[in-house]
Amino acid sequence: MTPDRPHRRAVPAGRISRLHRLGALTTGISGRLAVDGARSLLRGDPLDLQKLLLTPANARQLADDLARMRGAAMKLGQLISMEAGDVLPPELAQILSRLRAAADPMPPQQLKTVLRDAWGSDWRRAFRRFDTRPIAAASIGQVHRARLRDGRELAIKVQYPGIAESIDSDVANLGALVRLSGLLPKGFDLVPYLDAARVQLRTEADYLQEAREITTYARMLGDTEAFLLPEVLPEWSTRSVLSMSYIPSRPIETLAEASQSERDQAMRRLLALFLDELFRFRTVQTDPNFANFRHCPTTGRIVLLDFGAVRTFEPKLVEAVHSLVAAGMAQNLAAVEAAAETLGILSNTTPAAFRKSFLEIAAMVFSDLRQEVFDFGTSDLLERLRETGRALAAEPIAPPEIPIDLLYLQRKAAGLFLLGTRLRARVAVAELVEPHLGPRGSYGAGGVLSKTTSFKHG
Repeated sequence: MTPDRPHRRAVPAGRISRLHRLGALTTGISGRLAVDGARSLLRGDPLDLQKLLLTPANARQLADDLARMRGAAMKLGQLISMEAGDVLPPELAQILSRLRAAADPMPPQQLKTVLRDAWGSDWRRAFRRFDTRPIAAASIGQVHRARLRDGRELAIKVQYPGIAESIDSDVANLGALVRLSGLLPKGFDLVPYLDAARVQLRTEADYLQEAREITTYARMLGDTEAFLLPEVLPEWSTRSVLSMSYIPSRPIETLAEASQSERDQAMRRLLALFLDELFRFRTVQTDPNFANFRHCPTTGRIVLLDFGAVRTFEPKLVEAVHSLVAAGMAQNLAAVEAAAETLGILSNTTPAAFRKSFLEIAAMVFSDLRQEVFDFGTSDLLERLRETGRALAAEPIAPPEIPIDLLYLQRKAAGLFLLGTRLRARVAVAELVEPHLGPRGSYGAGGVLSKTTSFKHG
């Protein structure tokens, strides 16, 4: 995720400047839509707003401007890119993938101002080295490598100025941009999702909260030969600066060139972790951005990063998800339907077309996961799901409002599936799921399943 642009622009920090930037973005795209639309009409072509919005020129401008904005603006762009990367035309997906690769880093002077405000004017005396060029630059902050006088190597995440204060206005303006796109189904209520985005982004912008989550998660995970987490340095951490131990590692995607056994092992461990997060701990790191997983080539361990999106789920929800998964793996569609109703995915008012498509999707997914070994590299499951989704989108109905917690779980599962596809991994998924499929009565007082999955397996 290392930035490759030598020219650095300051992050728009004030609400007015960010509002102006988003307004200019919206106006610019609207203007291009008007010009392109007029050309289409003059040629006698039908006017397709969605097609016009997602031209390479508009997508490139959108990606560049969101990367410059950082914060909520870029975070939403990352979600669009991750969720739609396999359904957008390849040229557009490639442009938007810039949002997953890196943000535009802060200029050194702006960085120094942020650090001075967080640590005081004489902070440099405590450091033997501080690299001003970031080793990573994401939506809310950028990461720098440093060494203290006592020799400790650090990875220091520095939040972009003005990000926390601009969340509400950014989300509101981005909501307007999404509505302008015409991509939302008629009757779809965006408000609950924007409200959830505000809450989540406020949490992610509090680095002291993330520091607590890292410590709690590490304690929850315990000693494991499969995973490694950085240690937090409380004395060098504030709401806007998070200091952690530096762990030498490589992007998880580099495993794509490793042996089949190494790829399989990494993916098996990540899937086992997700199942334990949900069914044992009820605590899930819900951001599956590839940059949050790194690989130690010398030990084979996976480094887990970025704990701003950790969510703890209520026992009733986990129990209902457990019922859904157990029913799906048993190929009991009636029980799948009942569990979906308990979860709020389906209801008495759900259109028949949506209910039918949901059950078709569930049957497809669980049928494939029941295979002795699921081959992510050769599976056509994604394409079959796309076809079902396209057929559903053609229906003149708005999808039901899905509970936010389920969307976070879906996001994590989808992200892991995409990573498995990238790594061309082969995993006995059913074998990993099976230990968690005890009866609902196997929940203890804390709401977690009594059966566990060991991280010490290969």
